[in-house]
Amino acid sequence: MSANAVAKAAGGVVSIAKKQTLQSTGIWESFRKALAIDPNRSNGVPLNPYYRLPAPGSNDPASFEDPVTLPAGDIAGNPYWKRDTRRNYPQLSVVSQADVVSLLTVGSAVNPKVELIGEAGEKALVAAQQEGQTTGLAKALAKATPKDVAKDLFVNGLPPLPSGQSLSSGEWNVHKYELTDRSYPDGYPCRSFQ
Repeated sequence: MSANAVAKAAGGVVSIAKKQTLQSTGIWESFRKALAIDPNRSNGVPLNPYYRLPAPGSNDPASFEDPVTLPAGDIAGNPYWKRDTRRNYPQLSVVSQADVVSLLTVGSAVNPKVELIGEAGEKALVAAQQEGQTTGLAKALAKATPKDVAKDLFVNGLPPLPSGQSLSSGEWNVHKYELTDRSYPDGYPCRSFQ
């Protein structure tokens, strides 16, 4: 940049006559200058012959081709539900009463009650789920002995902790809580502005 251009850019106010904007003329210009807060400020509407290349309506509408970007523009392989981030909620996991009854009667893959392998295990699992759907959890709990239910549901005679930790160590530090001077601690992903 030359020194004149820098001085012109930093010089401040440019007269309205040098601006390429539509302005009022005649008595209305003097009226605008008398009532305006800043008389040297333009209205910002550009002159029609300038900055209008190509002019609106000069292009043939049939010659325009919509630019398609792949894969975003491919409608067949890019449905809206896949790219809809506003409604992309985490899916809830639901355990029905039939699932709980089958866990109580047959057990899980980690902790099976009866050694059922192959088709016998599949049949027992299907039968337990059908029993849970027809009778429900209350009848399955009433049918089972309290010791078996307590052995399956409780950990060392106590209900399981939400975090999955055990209280045998005597401490339960899942989330450390400390008082800080600010409203949010450093580990919290939130900024507070002053």
